[in-house]
Amino acid sequence: MKQQALFFDIDGTLWDYHNTIPASTVTAIRAAREKGHLAFINSGRSRGFITNEDLLGIGFDGIVSGCGTMIEFRGEILFYYQIPQDQMEETLRICRRCHARPILEGRRHLYLDYEDFGNDPYGRKLIAEVGNMLRPITGLTEPFEVSKFAVDMSPDGDTPALVEALSPLYNFIFHNEYIMEIVPKGFDKGQGILKTCELLGLDPAGTMAFGDGHNDLEMIRTAGIGVAMGDGRERLKQAADYVTAPLMEDGIHSALAHFGLL
Repeated sequence: MKQQALFFDIDGTLWDYHNTIPASTVTAIRAAREKGHLAFINSGRSRGFITNEDLLGIGFDGIVSGCGTMIEFRGEILFYYQIPQDQMEETLRICRRCHARPILEGRRHLYLDYEDFGNDPYGRKLIAEVGNMLRPITGLTEPFEVSKFAVDMSPDGDTPALVEALSPLYNFIFHNEYIMEIVPKGFDKGQGILKTCELLGLDPAGTMAFGDGHNDLEMIRTAGIGVAMGDGRERLKQAADYVTAPLMEDGIHSALAHFGLL
């Protein structure tokens, strides 16, 4: 098969909730690159939240992060979008008014208030992973550098009011009734693939995307071949061109072998 550009989601695709990466995934991606195919991370995580050495040590040609708001290729930043400071400050005021606990995501830092998430299992995991890349929101004296964000609604939060106030500027990805990923208009993982192809002179028809969750839907639909993990969301599997085995059952290796890329 001629050269393919392969785009991989992280959570639920490259690793599980415990950040465990199957050995077969590492072997398969390295073998595909040795065959001349390009491998990209394509994540909803901002770049400041993609630092794990085991993950990056797999070997990737590029990283599309923050739902397409930042694109790197072989260590060079080709594209970056930052939410304007005044817009971000007004967005935060709306979040607080609607009782939404925000996590702001940029290329260098993540911003959250510990009192919002310190007693939450996901929050503790996030804080541990980010380490010294973490900054507070309240009391911060330096400007925010943010390209997307997420919110965790409080039990008394007003989700309809939040969506109504922010929808002119942002798109919403609902992970459950409380957690929303919020992305500037015009950006998603599918647009990240198209922008990468534009910048590198690649044919979008020669792309393959691998994902498992809600924010992978546009990526799966945009790629020349969309692959859903076997333990992924049912809606994603219905939209995919191919459903591979579950993550921890050699799903990535099985799909790359199926399409003759190894």
